[in-house]
Amino acid sequence: MVDDVPEGGVAGFGDLLVSRIGGEVRVTARKCTHADADLSCGFAGPDGVRCPLHLSVFDTRDGRPLNPPATEPLRTYNVKIDGGGVYVEQ
Repeated sequence: MVDDVPEGGVAGFGDLLVSRIGGEVRVTARKCTHADADLSCGFAGPDGVRCPLHLSVFDTRDGRPLNPPATEPLRTYNVKIDGGGVYVEQ
């Protein structure tokens, strides 16, 4: 449910990371592309989600890393919100 993720927060569901930034719900892969860290333990900010291990920030709109050490983008998913549910196209 969309209410499970607070504004400015992240939550992990299986292999997916759901973030809510600027009122927009976005879904990406959950694991950092640099060192397989769990991004659901990271921090959301206005630019995206920060990896808790080496502090790379990923733009959750397109998955691209905004700073090193990560160089590979996260996979992103199309999202539909319906009746409070979050639906992901895989």
